[in-house]
Amino acid sequence: MKTLIAVLAAALLSSQALAADRVVKCQVNTYKGSCVFSPDTPKGSFSLANPDKDKPLNEGITLVSVTVTEPGLAEVSGLTAEGINSRWGEAKRSSKDKACWEGEDFKVCAW
Repeated sequence: MKTLIAVLAAALLSSQALAADRVVKCQVNTYKGSCVFSPDTPKGSFSLANPDKDKPLNEGITLVSVTVTEPGLAEVSGLTAEGINSRWGEAKRSSKDKACWEGEDFKVCAW
């Protein structure tokens, strides 16, 4: 019974999260175009995916996650079509454009 309740609760939360997804303009390194923006927490964490699920965002990456760890700092990772999760590293919120997060060798923006 507890398992059933947990599954139903997860499905409900998942459907609520999907309802908040929206298409935005974005940049992930060299990719510039449209992304599905999925907010993850009230702290500002989010993920981005290509609206065309058959196409990557950038160099084989299908999903990019920006997890805010403290104000102005985030951990960024990418997920491949094969299910490999790669840590990109720490990013700072851009002082020029608050919609952007910049790491040592990457940039993620969602407008």
